[in-house]
Amino acid sequence: MKIGVQSIHFTADQKLLDFIQKKANKLDQFYDQIISGEVYLKLDNAVNEANKISEIKLIIPGTILFAKEQCKSFEEATDLSIESLRKQITKFKEKNRTTESKHKSLLAETEDEF
Repeated sequence: MKIGVQSIHFTADQKLLDFIQKKANKLDQFYDQIISGEVYLKLDNAVNEANKISEIKLIIPGTILFAKEQCKSFEEATDLSIESLRKQITKFKEKNRTTESKHKSLLAETEDEF
């Protein structure tokens, strides 16, 4: 899966970029039709330590999934965002399975009528 990473108002080091790519690649285990993804890394101007924001947008056929987390480190924020996206993918797949089974049963009913 192709992941684009944009760091806003700072330069992300290669170690962070590799970490993000590695974590995002694990989402392919849950859904293999992910088209692409965008990661936005931001520094918040907040006074507290949890000023690192990671936003991840995944494009999959039929929808766009989004997760945003704010933590003390970009790695932690990315971990939580990926976990949130994993849950969203699971829900999306379950919803599609339910819809497909309803369509199949309706199709079978209409074929029986003819």
